[in-house]
Amino acid sequence: MSASRRTLVSAIALAAGLVSTAVASPITAQTVAAAKADPSVWPQAASPRAMTDARTEAMIDSLLARMTLEEKVGQIIQADIASITPEDLARYPIGSILAGGNSSPDGNERAPLQDWVALSRAFRAAAAARPGAAVPLMFGIDAVHGHNNIVGATLFPHNIGLGAARDPDLIRRIGEATAQEVAASGADWTFGPTLAVPRNDRWGRTYEGYSEHPEVGAAYAGPMTLGLQGELLEGRPLASDRIAGSAKHFVADGGTQDGVDQGDAVISEADLIAIHAQGYVPAIDEGVLTVMASFSSWNGEKITGNHALLTDVLKGRMGFNGFVVGDWNAHGQVDGCNNESCPQAINAGLDMFMAPDSWRGLYVNTLAQARSGEIPTARLDDAVRRILRVKAKLGVFGNDRDRSIEGRTDVLGSPAHRALAREAVRKSLVLLKNDGVLPIRAGARVLVAGTAADSIGQASGGWTVTWQGADTTNADFPGGTSIWAGLKEAVTEAGGVAELNADGEFSQKPDVAVVVFGETPYAEFQGDIETLDFLPEEPLALLRRLKAAGIPTVSVFLSGRPLWVNPEINASDAFVAAWLPGAEGAGVADVLVAHPAAQTSYDFTGKLSFSWPRSSDQDVLNVGDANYDPQFAYGYGLSYAHPEVVPALSEAGAASVSKSNLDRYFRDGRVQSPWSLILRDEGGDSRVGQRLAAASPRANVSVSAADGAAQESAMALNFTGEAEAVIFGPAVDLSRQRNGDMVLTAAVRLDAPASGPIELGFGKDRINIQPLLQDAKVGEWRTIRVRLACFDATAIGVAAVETPFVLASKVGLRLSLADIGLAPHDTAAACPAN
Repeated sequence: MSASRRTLVSAIALAAGLVSTAVASPITAQTVAAAKADPSVWPQAASPRAMTDARTEAMIDSLLARMTLEEKVGQIIQADIASITPEDLARYPIGSILAGGNSSPDGNERAPLQDWVALSRAFRAAAAARPGAAVPLMFGIDAVHGHNNIVGATLFPHNIGLGAARDPDLIRRIGEATAQEVAASGADWTFGPTLAVPRNDRWGRTYEGYSEHPEVGAAYAGPMTLGLQGELLEGRPLASDRIAGSAKHFVADGGTQDGVDQGDAVISEADLIAIHAQGYVPAIDEGVLTVMASFSSWNGEKITGNHALLTDVLKGRMGFNGFVVGDWNAHGQVDGCNNESCPQAINAGLDMFMAPDSWRGLYVNTLAQARSGEIPTARLDDAVRRILRVKAKLGVFGNDRDRSIEGRTDVLGSPAHRALAREAVRKSLVLLKNDGVLPIRAGARVLVAGTAADSIGQASGGWTVTWQGADTTNADFPGGTSIWAGLKEAVTEAGGVAELNADGEFSQKPDVAVVVFGETPYAEFQGDIETLDFLPEEPLALLRRLKAAGIPTVSVFLSGRPLWVNPEINASDAFVAAWLPGAEGAGVADVLVAHPAAQTSYDFTGKLSFSWPRSSDQDVLNVGDANYDPQFAYGYGLSYAHPEVVPALSEAGAASVSKSNLDRYFRDGRVQSPWSLILRDEGGDSRVGQRLAAASPRANVSVSAADGAAQESAMALNFTGEAEAVIFGPAVDLSRQRNGDMVLTAAVRLDAPASGPIELGFGKDRINIQPLLQDAKVGEWRTIRVRLACFDATAIGVAAVETPFVLASKVGLRLSLADIGLAPHDTAAACPAN
């Protein structure tokens, strides 16, 4: 059977619900070996012959013969638009640019389409003006759920919702629409499809995966590749409305221990293949042009530096003839490497470094390594050949690339694309419970409540306008529809009345209430969590208040993963897992509201692609695992046609909020729940949202995201006058921590010399920590450790601490902070001499 035929059969089987729920190779207690793969046991695949046709290879031979060593090295380096300008290309023959999650034309995250087009054309013109071979650029971007970087683009449900739809043809059509909108903006490459198989829902990227089971990703990989790229044809470039794809993240990004982003997958090779490699076979067979290597490790060895996986398996056994690109400075994590030097990655089989802000130093060092032979000529030429091969298929040489779609505003967020997104929302919804309140009858009085009801941003999640997707407003989604707006229109059309009140207040008792709530936006490691318990308390209190008033309630739950919400389910008459549906909230109303007889009626068709947890600390939660015992199993989903009574669920097993983050306040670029960040000056308090971009009322202190050990893992504080940055939360008893001589710790970097006292506060006491930083160099990270015993017990109010961390200054001060929390007193810590 041909490769494409295998993909088609699996896709048909999935759509028909015929695929077994058992994983291809059951997880067993096999001994985990070293990170040395045996290619002979891996599945075979092959890039289409159209990728390496004789005419293309002859052109590459000729071009390689004319290229200088400098030009070749430039081809294997990709820089971010926030750190490179078109003028830089006159000196550095860089081969590719990208726009990372927070990068945009002139730093304007709300830049219009024409600004993106102008940026792309400026870089292309600069590349064409280079002397010598003047190899054109590739422009890559993260189109995670549609072209999510641009205001006004179509936003589809995130992959976790699409996995619940079980519809490969829908996936192909979404790929086509996404490609058209990306091409219209001047980019020609997206870093997708994501083929992760998340095995621990605590992972902050769970929603980027289609399913915990490899069958869904395997059935979707081919259709998404064809949607983005079209079928590869011999001697012809991609069509004007198609772009290059990138299957990612090879391999086992979703299999790390404890769901830690960029962590280590400690698993056998059999499980690596059976669970995490299955989606790559159809993607390669259908011609995916690039593959992105994972940040993560396999059995202690970073994938980006693993020769056996990148070269022997991917390029050898699996027959991949495109090029392998790294993730954001991921090469710097390879043993013996840093962001500006990593011959090990290239020699292992990486073809293009993603070096967003490290590209200059990396270019200089890589050039020296190529000259010395540390990077062999044959390896460099192979990497460049692969890159040129993909560029040839894109048609960027000469005038081969038809860019007639570029700059067309009618393509971005077109009615046809929005209708497709609305269809995807309908198909992604999973009904977990319905005691007969749904569908909402025609003519009903409906109360719509919850802070998320009229928030398109919260419904869209991370990777929306910005990397983290935080602090957007509905104005950022022209043409989009919130869940509230969709419900109001549907209820009104059905002869009813809809009222919005986020707090659930009403003047006239409604027939039914719809409460919309869930997770706030996050992306990547900033979404890693320790417990599957849905921690916010306000939604549950609202549901119980409505229930006590005798009002039937429908919960619409927004989340990037299954979470333990048994109390919320018990307090609801119907409960809908809506995932992260995007900007077409009317798709929710399509299914919830009964339509007049003359109109089309929709039923729930979504099925869980991730098992739903029975408790907040459940570790065995993947179909096929031994002792599999979820609350709702993989494949579960009710409908109007097939109802089922859901009995009261056990509410034992909730995580304690205070226990969950009692000792952790700021980590991975996020203030940890239930804590918040407040900026305070003489004008009052300003509460900072999920996105670190705010100032105190009189602007005496401001905060912004900063790079620490990882991208945007720190906060930068800029004091211009007397002010405080305060970690604030519910009063907790920290008597045991103080009695146990714990240490308040934080990573600190002075961004300018300190000119006065720096006060550190714990509870209500303050001490000067400037002595701890008096010999610190500007730009250098150091960890400060202050014993809780240093603070006056009476002044602290240790039995009810609401402010476990305060940083204050009365004069100008610029510094960055990371990893704030309490730690055992097992390393040197003292009381600063004041």
